[in-house]
Amino acid sequence: MDVGLSGFDWLAETFQATELRVAITVVAACLLIAVLLFYRRLQAWISNRSRPLYGDIASTVVLIGTCVFSLAIVLGVWGQTDEIYELSTESDLSATVVAQAIASFILIVGSFIVMRFVKRVLDEVLGSASAVTDHQREVTHRVSQVIIWSVALVMILGIWVDDLGGLLVGAGFLGIVVGMAAQQVLGTVLSGFVLMFARPFEIGDWIEVEDNQGIVTDISIVNTRIRSFDGEYIMIPNDVISSSMVTNRSKRGRLRVEIDVGVDYDADIERAAELAEETVADLERPLSAPGPQVITKQLGDSSVVLGVRFWIDKPSARRYMQAQTAAINAIKEAFDEEGIGIPYPQRELSSRPDTDVPLAGVGATPDGTSSADEENSGTEYQMTEPEDH
Repeated sequence: MDVGLSGFDWLAETFQATELRVAITVVAACLLIAVLLFYRRLQAWISNRSRPLYGDIASTVVLIGTCVFSLAIVLGVWGQTDEIYELSTESDLSATVVAQAIASFILIVGSFIVMRFVKRVLDEVLGSASAVTDHQREVTHRVSQVIIWSVALVMILGIWVDDLGGLLVGAGFLGIVVGMAAQQVLGTVLSGFVLMFARPFEIGDWIEVEDNQGIVTDISIVNTRIRSFDGEYIMIPNDVISSSMVTNRSKRGRLRVEIDVGVDYDADIERAAELAEETVADLERPLSAPGPQVITKQLGDSSVVLGVRFWIDKPSARRYMQAQTAAINAIKEAFDEEGIGIPYPQRELSSRPDTDVPLAGVGATPDGTSSADEENSGTEYQMTEPEDH
């Protein structure tokens, strides 16, 4: 074996057959893959028997050590260690550059460990807070990642760059230019952060934004996705939501259903209101508190309009439509049994004796009056129009 051989280059002298070298390379690769697959289990095993921080450190050391060992084995079995050393010597890599590279590597590994530690702390602190949702915890974790890696990047640049202040100033100007060019995108992103922490709605809520309503399926930094009741998926930019009026029908866990019922003018209005309230109260879906309520809303063209109001819990579009349908059917059946009419819209047409305007469909006489006025002077004609369904 030559004295000049370094590292694991002695493997190249021991295993000169190509088949053996390929086999050793495959074994080294399999070792690395096995560590990549099982190092998290090692971390969990150590964390359960000691502190979680020790598990992070031990698993990271094992992972890095395995990567270095596998790389050294592969380079040694193919006799490439000396060549790499000579290449680094020809490139004039000084001790300072090596030290900077090692320091940068340590910072990257340390940032990874700190990031995992911060994530664990956030999970323990925010996990016990009922007011914080899973989505908000995830956003907080992502923000902490950005902060940690930003600090690590600045520190690494400080190792390699002498004039870091000038570089940061240039980056600041570049950030201003990019920000001015992407105002819409930045506004949307900021609106996304506001929505995530203000919590006007959550995933699964029934909301209405402008003319769109549906169930929230996803909230991202850029947009919010809702599924309409027609089965369509609607993507709304977060800046549109932040500048629009948003109605959350699921926020309080209950929703009021209101039905307009027309009652004949000849009917007993108080009895009709009492009957409608009793009918709705006997249904399964309405809540008992607050109870159903019936109010007189207006005197319509052909009927007295009653507003029948009741509440349902766990509001959703399906429960709302089912409750509304059940109430309408029950009220119609109850009114029919009591003989309370729900009239069709009616329009009354009449002609004054002193006018020259005849009724539609009735002939006019030479003296300017209608033939109906001669036969039935002062009689009013009533035309009933079918209701539009």
